Amino acid sequence: MPQPARRVSAQEPPEHTPQTLLAHVRALTPNLAPAEQRVAAAVVHDPAGAAAQTISELAAQCRTSGTTVIRFCRALGFPGYPELRLALAAAAHAERANGWGDVGSDIGPHDSLDEVVKKITHADARAVEETGAQLSTEALREVVDAVVKARRVDVYGVGASAFVAMDLQQKLHRIGRVIYAWTDPHSAITSAALLERGDVAIGISHTGATVDTIESLGEARKQHATTVAITNFPGSRIAKVADHVLTTAARETTFRSGAMASRIAALTVVDCLFVAVAQRNYKQTLRALERTYAAVKSRR
Repeated sequence: MPQPARRVSAQEPPEHTPQTLLAHVRALTPNLAPAEQRVAAAVVHDPAGAAAQTISELAAQCRTSGTTVIRFCRALGFPGYPELRLALAAAAHAERANGWGDVGSDIGPHDSLDEVVKKITHADARAVEETGAQLSTEALREVVDAVVKARRVDVYGVGASAFVAMDLQQKLHRIGRVIYAWTDPHSAITSAALLERGDVAIGISHTGATVDTIESLGEARKQHATTVAITNFPGSRIAKVADHVLTTAARETTFRSGAMASRIAALTVVDCLFVAVAQRNYKQTLRALERTYAAVKSRR
């Protein structure tokens, strides 16, 4: 008997606002050709400067051609360069209005401790704000619907993403959802093989290229579970095995191997997911929170 068609998350260019444009450019960059990546780097580094340039000037700065700049515009969903210039000018104005242009994110070897603190808090706050601004409420609503109806939820993540997976488990488990966070790749993929239609599997990977997480999510999809990816890059490999994609907006920084801002951005998405699920059955959620609070009260 033929199986019903599965819904796959659309990978069309997202709708841009001045607050989200640069986050969208960063998310798209890994999927661009090398010359287009140079254009992306230039507009992210100095959106106001790029907006003030002609197409020939920007192409020369990026060591490429006007045709490449046009291809970059269309990859973002703009019909041409004039529309991109207007959008970049608005994005630059939004950055100035938020004070984001005053503090860089890269930490140098000679920065004072005050500067380190300022740059870290700036990067973390910006990751949260940009993640919230570009997070698709439509995609989030569909994921919430699936989690609320699910018999069980699996969450996969390794490295820094494992902490995010465990955070989601702790939150949803406390309000009575059946959820397991699998941070060991072998345990994750064997659990995925036991999922069923109507279950939900969530894979967390900042880069979207973590092989263990991709394979576990892919196995869950083979079992007809609803699959969800939480990633910074909607065009990445993990998105290809996901029915729904929830995107973060964390920037690469000097010490990104520690996954500071990226982890905070993913936790922002997790918090939005948890609260939306909890809200669906408000009275039951309050009862569960009261019971769990009472159980641990004597240990405080």
